[in-house]
Amino acid sequence: MPMRPERFHRLRAVLRRRQPDLTVLMDRVNKSHNFSAILRNCDAVGVLNAHVIPPEEGLILHRGTSAGTKKWVKVHRHESVESAVTVLRKDGFRLIAAHPSEGAVDFRNVDYTGATAILVGAELHGISEAGLKLADLHVKIPMTGMVRSLNVSVAISVLLFEALRQREDAGMYQTSRLDPAEFDRHLFEWAWPSLAAARRRDGKPYPKLGPDGELLPESE
Repeated sequence: MPMRPERFHRLRAVLRRRQPDLTVLMDRVNKSHNFSAILRNCDAVGVLNAHVIPPEEGLILHRGTSAGTKKWVKVHRHESVESAVTVLRKDGFRLIAAHPSEGAVDFRNVDYTGATAILVGAELHGISEAGLKLADLHVKIPMTGMVRSLNVSVAISVLLFEALRQREDAGMYQTSRLDPAEFDRHLFEWAWPSLAAARRRDGKPYPKLGPDGELLPESE
C-alpha cells in the first residue's frame, strides 16, 4: 500500500518530539490493562523506549487500552530489576521510584529534564525491595483522601505529565533530540513496518525515503 503523504508527515512530526532520555521501568506490573495504559501514557508524552521486567506469568497488551501504542513505544524486556537498572545506568539515567516511602519527596519538586527513568511496580505488591534500594530517589504524589495511592497507570501519568511540562518549558520538544541516523531508522520502521522487518530479517539496509515517505529507487 502506498504511503499517504499526510500520514508520513504526521509520523515525522511525532518522532521529532520523542524524548530519548525519558523512560519508564515497570517492575513486574502484572495486569495487562495497566501495562497497556502505561504505554499509552508514554506515547502521549513522547517516550521513545519503555522497559519492563515481566511477571512470571508473562505480560501482554490489552487491546482495549493500548490503542496500538506498541507500534510507537519500543518495549525492552529484562530478566530482573538489577539487569534493567544496569542497562539504564550505562545510558546515564537517574532512577526515580514512584513510592511513598518515609523519605519520599513531592514529585513536583524533582527535575525531570535530565535523563530520567521512572520506576513503578505492580498495583498490589508495589516496587520490589531490590528496585527501591537501587533507586536514586523516591517520590510521592500528595493525597488528601482516604485512599493512600493511585492506580499505577494513573500515578505514572501524573509523573510523566510533570516531566512533559518541565521539558516543554525547557524547549526540549522544539527540535528533534535523536541522532539523525537514529531518527531516519525509526521513521522508516514507523512508516514501513513490514518492509523494515523483512529487511532486518534479510540483513539488508533500509531504502531511502522521499519527502512524502515514498520509497526511492535503490542503486544497483
